[in-house]
Amino acid sequence: MLITKEKTDNTIVLRVEGKIDTLTSPELEQAIADTYEDCGKLVLDLSKVDYISSAGLRVIVVAHREMEKHDGLIIRNLSKNVKNVLTITGFYKTLNIEE
Repeated sequence: MLITKEKTDNTIVLRVEGKIDTLTSPELEQAIADTYEDCGKLVLDLSKVDYISSAGLRVIVVAHREMEKHDGLIIRNLSKNVKNVLTITGFYKTLNIEE
């Protein structure tokens, strides 16, 4: 998995590439945690994520809850596979998703 970070004003965009699974989710969790003190809004660009496991979903849900203390979490550019997983699990309706 590859994560790139871009900051503009008080918004941080993390672009994630690859699979988010049990092995890679700790890396994403740390990258997100590193932004908590430095941003108002966090954007996760998942356009290049082709697979997400329950471990990855947990990281996103925790980030969603944490970012409610700030300006929020936006998930952007879902791949078809990730959109299907979020829809099946019901998270598509509860997370702030931009397509």
